[in-house]
Amino acid sequence: MNPIANIPQSSRQRVVILGGGFAGLKLSRKLSKSNYQVVLLDRNNYHQFQPLFYQVATAGLEPSAITFPLRKIFQHQKNIHFRVAEVQKVDPAQKKIVTDIGYVDYDILVLAIGADTNYFKNKNIERHAAPMKSLNEALSLRNKILSNYENALNTNESDKAAALMNIVIVGGGPTGVELAGAIAEMKKFILPKDYPELDFSKMKVQLLEAAPRILGGYSKKSSEKAFAYLEKLGVEVRLNTLVEDFDGREVQLKGGEALNARTLIWAAGIKANTVEGLPESVYGHNQRLIVDRFNSVKGLEDVYALGDMAYMETEAYPKGHPQVAQVALQQATLLYKNLRAVQKNKEAKPFAYTDKGSLATVGRNLAIADLAFVHLGGFVAWALWLFVHLMALVGVKNRLFVFINWAWSYFTYDQSLRLLIHPKSWKGELPEEEVEMATA
Repeated sequence: MNPIANIPQSSRQRVVILGGGFAGLKLSRKLSKSNYQVVLLDRNNYHQFQPLFYQVATAGLEPSAITFPLRKIFQHQKNIHFRVAEVQKVDPAQKKIVTDIGYVDYDILVLAIGADTNYFKNKNIERHAAPMKSLNEALSLRNKILSNYENALNTNESDKAAALMNIVIVGGGPTGVELAGAIAEMKKFILPKDYPELDFSKMKVQLLEAAPRILGGYSKKSSEKAFAYLEKLGVEVRLNTLVEDFDGREVQLKGGEALNARTLIWAAGIKANTVEGLPESVYGHNQRLIVDRFNSVKGLEDVYALGDMAYMETEAYPKGHPQVAQVALQQATLLYKNLRAVQKNKEAKPFAYTDKGSLATVGRNLAIADLAFVHLGGFVAWALWLFVHLMALVGVKNRLFVFINWAWSYFTYDQSLRLLIHPKSWKGELPEEEVEMATA
């Protein structure tokens, strides 16, 4: 295999970063003005803002509003080389990364390819349920929901129509709670206007959680508020409820009960993505890479892991840090400082997570905020959630578009993005010379 084209040899140390998510993008931007040569690899040519995937899935935002081209971010940084590539293997002994477009050597490797949906080895659920860990999956979920309502119009069987309208969400974390609230508001304000022939009194939005309460990582007070908000919106929240199977038509619960629904949204857990070539000894709980307080991967020289991939045990977090954006961003920032410190023969600093609080929105004027010294709810928490997420988006244009969409939805009780878009596969053939280039 040939080396990745047009990445020049350099006297600078080469840092290869796998993944353009929160951690990978943060570290790349920090290193953009350093004296390192940086190679950033990602399967997509854009950064995606995962906390708002659920709004794409529920037709609240267009996909382009929560994505930003990686090349635009780095177009003026000469020491950063970005490639769209699928990583196939890591060779720590040779300090080499093998991808589908060639290989690249590294002096320092940073693994930040995040996590994916955890189906807990249930193949039927994996086959039939709708996940939401990528922009493509969010769009697929939007298509599935809207297609089901179109199909419900075309049946005279009330049970079948109800099954097509019903939506079951598994997992009472922030994603599940925010999805349930958004879909409940669609049922109340939007879908009856689009589908006046359907009887939405038969539609059920159900949120199932295996634990005794939703938002288990939040305070008990905030969890109870979120529960009350969901009930206010008409969501049926069921705690201590375990899903055992789903065949695409019925959701089977532990104990024998079956729920009549064609849409099951799986938000019940995540597991870290893995990379071939790493020894089994580096993997800890839930496939996360065991790292020390400096994010260095156990037993590997010059290999670091950040964010969702990193499993770091500390006194405050004996089971590892929560897999949230703030951890990824803080780890990336500290790693940058430590890499610079090592260059200057200074001592590196251990990672200590600063929890800035947790936010979750349930619906219009309904949200909860767990901050350091106060727990907020209602409109104030909702306004704070809006501001924090708006400022966290990459790009002024994206912030403007999202703000306009939110304002429009708030004042009109409507959304304008309920489009069924099924991409057509391209059946053309590449010119012969392009085929040779692609397979070289």
